[in-house]
Amino acid sequence: MTLHSRRTIIGALGAGLGATASAGLSLPALAQSARPQKFTTNELVDSGHKFFGTISRGLAQAVEASVRRWGQPNAYILGQEASGAFFAGARYGEGTMYTRNAGDLPVYWQGPSLGFDAGADGDRTMMLVYNLPAVNAIFKRFGGLDGSAYLVGGFGFTALTADDVVVVPIRSGLGARLGVNLGYLKFTTSSTWNPF
Repeated sequence: MTLHSRRTIIGALGAGLGATASAGLSLPALAQSARPQKFTTNELVDSGHKFFGTISRGLAQAVEASVRRWGQPNAYILGQEASGAFFAGARYGEGTMYTRNAGDLPVYWQGPSLGFDAGADGDRTMMLVYNLPAVNAIFKRFGGLDGSAYLVGGFGFTALTADDVVVVPIRSGLGARLGVNLGYLKFTTSSTWNPF
């Protein structure tokens, strides 16, 4: 399958959730090594309101809970993703990572999962990124435990870690999903169908 077909599939699953996030800008080589500065809770909630639309109360609660637990993030990602599972599963997504002082960067993510999990969903996703030492540090595998329980629509968040960096995906989507799984997300600079 081509890169175009992956975008078409993810776009089709996220079409009912609104317009996609704007494309990121290229980063100068110097900005990629700069440590991103932190965002305030209000900035994150405002950006999330624009991205998610009407799901503002749940978003604000998820962002506030994340900030209470991990502090202020120094980057965030807005994008869309699609996933499916029947005990084993896969998740694919694409979006833009925003930083205050190191520029914006297009990113792709994919990853396998394994557990007591069944269903499929398409989501709009905001990922809060904590302790990112440089923009390129996002390109690795982040592992964690995830759980879902919704029919038709849902909203929730989880945390994934690698080294000292924490990524907290906040998802709002459509589909039917029930279960708990263990897996990881691998961030890349280009799209791929290989979830590993």
